[in-house]
Amino acid sequence: MRTITIKPKAITHNLNQVKQRAPHSKVLAMVKSNAYGHGVAAVLPALQQADGIGVATLTEALEARQLGWNKTIGLVEGAFSADEWQQAIDHDISCVIHHRPQLEWALQNIPPAGSATRVAWLKYNTGMNRLGFNAEEVLSVAKRLHESGYRLILATHFANADEREHPLNAMQIERFSSVLATLQATISPDIQGSLCNSAGVINFPEHHYDWVRPGIILYGSSPVVDKSAQELDLQPAMDFSAQIIALQTVSANDAVGYGSHWQAQTDTRTALVSVGYGDGYPRVVTGDAYVTVIDADSTQHYRCPVIGRVAMDMIVIDISNAPESLALDSKVVLWGDAPRVDEIAGHAGTISYELMCRLSIRPKRVLA
Repeated sequence: MRTITIKPKAITHNLNQVKQRAPHSKVLAMVKSNAYGHGVAAVLPALQQADGIGVATLTEALEARQLGWNKTIGLVEGAFSADEWQQAIDHDISCVIHHRPQLEWALQNIPPAGSATRVAWLKYNTGMNRLGFNAEEVLSVAKRLHESGYRLILATHFANADEREHPLNAMQIERFSSVLATLQATISPDIQGSLCNSAGVINFPEHHYDWVRPGIILYGSSPVVDKSAQELDLQPAMDFSAQIIALQTVSANDAVGYGSHWQAQTDTRTALVSVGYGDGYPRVVTGDAYVTVIDADSTQHYRCPVIGRVAMDMIVIDISNAPESLALDSKVVLWGDAPRVDEIAGHAGTISYELMCRLSIRPKRVLA
């Protein structure tokens, strides 16, 4: 059986790690893309100590409201149409404003005074060059919004926060702090700031400002290049597992799997595992990729390499270091406590975000 086990207690633990690192900031916890593949319904109860949640689409925001989330919801890409802007008002959702059409919708349809939509996250492009107004525009836009009664949070996004010493980080920080100071001095001292994503929370504690916006760190994955999740005291929020469905011995010089890329050097005991890229396990991994097999009879753990090419529905593993009595239905951990999802992402030439977000609907989902 293919199973994805979500661990809400781990998410709460990881949120507390963020709050300890940013004790003077509010926390906008990212639950976009179905909470990074973990499931919004499963995750929201674990995030009750967050000050708000961040989503990418109005559909995600409405789902969170329907599930009973009554705190701040930040629509981080903003409304996509004037109709969506009205729906944001109707459902008390706060929006990022990052380009002119959104500004015009906000000025033409001003929410009631007590509405959460009166809080506008004004996006400033400090160097990521995706969304946001430039330095000249952001000052005039902020003035127009403030004069119309909006409460402002200046926000930007790091391009390289995972690498602390990347030169663009210092430039983005300087640009952001300068414009925020100007806005506070010339428009209102109540304008707030939000700069740090997960990596920024770790690498730039002196620049947390009023709001931090953690995402991947909540789910137990390291957001920085020089520290592992274990070193950051993060707990994996997801355990992805399957079962052994067949055992066999591959003779020396015989190959395994499509393309015959792996060849046995000696007679090798192997196991077939009921999981593949149809479930979300990456099709291409290096020879260093491994799984942890938990013997159904003895509960002993064995580290076993993945061999051959990953198929749609199964993978093959080398069980030479496990006993010959290994049970047929033994559990195989694809990622969780060991290996960590960061490790498998590295073996697949990608990042943990992608692996978790692209899991298919086939595995059964359960709560720990």
